[in-house]
Parts: sequence; C-alpha cells; structure tokens
Amino acid sequence: MQETRILWADDEIDLLKPHILLLNEKGYAVTTFTNGNDALEAFSKDNFDLVFLDENMPGMGGIETLSAIKNIRSDIPVVLITKSEEENLMEDAIGSKIDDYLIKPVNPKQVLLTIKKLIDNKRLVGEKTSMAYQQDFRKLGVTLNNNLNYNEWVEVYKKLIFWELELEKLDDPQMHEILTMQKAEANAQFSKFIEEHYMHWMDKSTSDIPLFSDQLLRKKVFPLINNQTPVFFILIDNLRYDQWKVIHPLMLEYFKLEEEDTYTSILPTATQYARNSIFSGLMPLEMEKKYPKHWQNDDDEGGKNLHEEFFLSEQIKRTLKKECRFSYHKILTFDQGKEICDQFNNLMQNNFNALVYNFVDMLSHARTDMQMIKELANDDAAYRSLTLSWFEHSPLLDLLKKLAQKKVKVILTTDHGTIRVKSPSKVIGDRSTNTNLRYKQGRNLNFNSKEVFLIKNPHEAHLPKINISSNYIFAKEDKYFVYQNNFNQFANYYNDTFQHGGISLEEMLIPVVTYSNK
Repeated sequence: MQETRILWADDEIDLLKPHILLLNEKGYAVTTFTNGNDALEAFSKDNFDLVFLDENMPGMGGIETLSAIKNIRSDIPVVLITKSEEENLMEDAIGSKIDDYLIKPVNPKQVLLTIKKLIDNKRLVGEKTSMAYQQDFRKLGVTLNNNLNYNEWVEVYKKLIFWELELEKLDDPQMHEILTMQKAEANAQFSKFIEEHYMHWMDKSTSDIPLFSDQLLRKKVFPLINNQTPVFFILIDNLRYDQWKVIHPLMLEYFKLEEEDTYTSILPTATQYARNSIFSGLMPLEMEKKYPKHWQNDDDEGGKNLHEEFFLSEQIKRTLKKECRFSYHKILTFDQGKEICDQFNNLMQNNFNALVYNFVDMLSHARTDMQMIKELANDDAAYRSLTLSWFEHSPLLDLLKKLAQKKVKVILTTDHGTIRVKSPSKVIGDRSTNTNLRYKQGRNLNFNSKEVFLIKNPHEAHLPKINISSNYIFAKEDKYFVYQNNFNQFANYYNDTFQHGGISLEEMLIPVVTYSNK
C-alpha cells in the first residue's frame, strides 16, 4: 500500500512530537512546519494526502492557509485544529471548505480516527464491501441452483443490482468480473425459468401468475384514481431497474415512497407490444381482434405506437365505468417536456394523467448508431450515469418538483428494459421476417434451438401472427440475432449495444413505484 503523506503546520509543533512519532509508527509520513507560509510553499511543490492546520498561527493563520491550499488542490482534505468553537470561526472554516476540525488539546486517538475517516475510509469501505460480496456470492451461487419461483427471482435480481451498484464505487476489476459472470449465470437460469413457465402463465385461467403488462393499469394505477387526488402515471420508456435505482434517491428528495413493486413485461419485450399492452389493458392478439384499425403488426408500415391515447381511453371506459377526466402525452423532445410543465395547472384538473418520456429509449438506439454515444455509454455504469444526468436536468424533474408541492400520487415505471448484447446468434428467415435483434416473427425460420425460446403457436401466447405458419423466437441471455449474409460485419456492428425484445432479467423484471407527497 502506498505511504500516506501528511503535512502538519502548527507554531507549537514541538509539543506534538509524541503524536508525530505515533503516526510514523503507524506508517504515515508526516512533514511538519511552524507557520502557514512555509506550509503553503511546501504544499505547492510536493504531493500530500492530508493537511493538519493550527488555526491560530502567527502571520498567515490557519483559515488563510486553508483557503490558499484549497485554491491549489481542492480535493486534498484539510483538518483545522483550534482552541475555539466560536460560530464565526466555524462559518469561516466551512466557507473555506474545511473537511474536519479538532479541538485542542488533541489526543493521538482523535488524530488517528480523523486520518482513517478522511484517508483510509474509502479503502476500508472497499475492503468491507468486497468481503461482503464474496460471502453473498457463495449464497447467490447456491440460490441459483435451486428451483426458484417468480418472487425469488425478483429478489435475486434486486440483490445482483445492489451489488453491481455497490461494487461500481470500487476500483476492483476482479470483483466486477466475478459479478459479471454471476449475472450471466443468473440470466442463463432465468431464461430456463421463463421457458418452463411462460406458456403456463399465458393460460389466463391459472392464478399463480405474475403481474403482466396488460394488467398494470388495472391492478396498480386505476385503484388510486379518485376525485380528490390527481394521479400521474409516468412511463420512462426502456428504463431498467438499475437505472431507476440511481434516480430514486433524487425522487426521495421531493416525495415519500409508498410502494416499490415489480411487474413482468410480456414477450416480446418491445415497445410495440409491451407499451400498447399497458395502455390497452389487452394482450397483442386481443388488440388485433378488437381494434384491427389501430393495431400494427411487424410487417405493417408506419409507427407502431400511434394509438396509445385511444387504447387508454377505451381501457378507462371498459374498466373504471365512471367519469374520469384524463390526459395522455408523449414527450419526445426537451421543448415538449417544457410545454407539459407550462400546462401544469391544466393537468391538476384531471383525475388521471399519463405521461410517456422517450429519452432513455432514444439513448439506447443512439448508442447503436452514434459513435459518440457509444463512447459516452461504454458500459452499464456509464449508461446509468447518462440516464441520471438526463433526469437531473430534464423538464420531467421540473414537473416533479411542481407536483411535490401539491397533493398527488405519482406512479413511475417503464414498459420494458434493455440488455447489453454480447453473443451473436445466427438466424435465417425470409423477407417478411421482422428486423428486431432480440425476437423474430416469421415462417421457415432457421436457428440454433439451444439459443432461443420458440413459440410455435403464437395465439397460445396471445400474440398475432402474420400468416398461418408464423413462429416467434426470442433471444435468451445476451444473444442477438444476426442473418447469415454478412454475418461478421453485422455481428461486430451490433456487439455490445443495448437491445430489447427478448428474455433476460433486465428486459422482463420491471419496477413500478408509487410516490406521494411528504
């Protein structure tokens, strides 16, 4: 471990020799000065990890020296040592960005604790975090080999995300690699779980099924609608559970958490299917039969999510069976987001407002097509960081700040997640086969059966089919479909991009979170 270097300036430094000797014994290298001028000159020429300053030195005093040091290197922690706790002194010290202070006479234990808190804290926390994950790693490994039910899978996924966010704070490539391998193993087992249970769940007569996209509004949102408290249903397209976790602390600055829950995206985990299902309250096959003019199949031209407001209106009439003033807005640009903020008073007159924000979905697509975005979001941590940065500076947060001042309910969710794909899977299909990289619909599909989940009869999964012999196949884990023609070219182009439509923990297990005012 690299030696920690400490600069200590005190006009009575000779009285502190026992402290200095103890620190030397503990492995700290201490350089001493009797005045602020000499200390500042040394600091400007050499590298130190921590500075102790006596507040009451003759000439250049502690506060003045502190301010000058912070102008040179603001990241180096500085501890002020003082005989006084006067309010104006503390205000000056805090204004000069003091990191800690000690009251004279100081004892060696106080000094050591301060050093550990400011210098060794990150290392100690890192070691403790790594050790805790290593213990949990073994438990998770055993758990993954068990015959898990749906709720247990949700808990496994949340635990993996917890460790991913914790280990992200550490510079420990080995721990990151171990976690990545464990997530891959979890996704392999989860894909088997979905293969075994999905078609059983699609038999709507069974009771032991998760909450799916078509039931989301009916079960989680509509029961909250009344004439006293406006309900805001905010759907951020393509928002994964880990991305929600990084914006959640910001939400808690303005709202109280009422309920954190999870629902399951239907297959395909694609906007055309999952989001239309949410707003219609129907499965895709039911939408095609009930609203043939509004449902768009994969081979139809034009946008696939142009009728969500109509679907929502029909579901409200069918389900609530009472008058409900509602609005639906899809926000694609910054200016559209500002316009929604400007309509705040009008929104508050409604019983229910549905808002769809498309930024994260556009970010995932841009990362595939734009080199600059690929570099900015070069891994999952960077992808989360970009999502948080957008949220912090978005008109959505401005709207939420306004809502926090009123009595409202806010439900935050998404339609599906996304996964970073790594493994190309060869598929052959005719010209009518759709272009999505995580699922294919078509006839005479040729594929590696070990790498896909095949639905031979789409109607049994409540999915429409373009022709009588159509099948659906879904990519599992981190696979992505590439046609045989120019295989290497397209495999390289789409490798390491964020895709959705298939089967993975990231795509299917969706946060649905209810907030209320503090």
